[in-house]
Amino acid sequence: MGLFETINDDIKAAMLAKEKEKLEALRAIKAALLLAKTEKGASQELSAETEIKVLQRMVKQRKESAEIYQSQNRPDLAEKELFEASVIEKYLPAQMSAEELEKVVRDIVARVGAKSPADMGKVMGVATKELAGKAEGKMIAETVKKVLASL
Repeated sequence: MGLFETINDDIKAAMLAKEKEKLEALRAIKAALLLAKTEKGASQELSAETEIKVLQRMVKQRKESAEIYQSQNRPDLAEKELFEASVIEKYLPAQMSAEELEKVVRDIVARVGAKSPADMGKVMGVATKELAGKAEGKMIAETVKKVLASL
């Protein structure tokens, strides 16, 4: 069963359980996936990689909105955004721990032959492709900087 079918089943379950907040988050996921399917140049079926990218973008948007709401002293709205982000994250693959991420980045640095922080672009290109869906882009960038600075 694909992600789209899973979301539909979860929407039905949330409706029956009368979970209003969860239902809103699930409907947002469904809408984003439908939008991605109908974009220009997209095929009828979304690849798993595209689905992950859509979900990651949604989580990032929710977290950024929550930060803005908190800075504007609106904890009620921030809480809603963070709850939606947590619902969306359940459909993403498990994220790597900081230790695992650092180990993989060190392997990539060795493979690419990076010698200094000036080689960050080379390393980031390979790292973002290999770690897509497994770690947030911001975390990858911070880890690459840390590893290159220690060379």
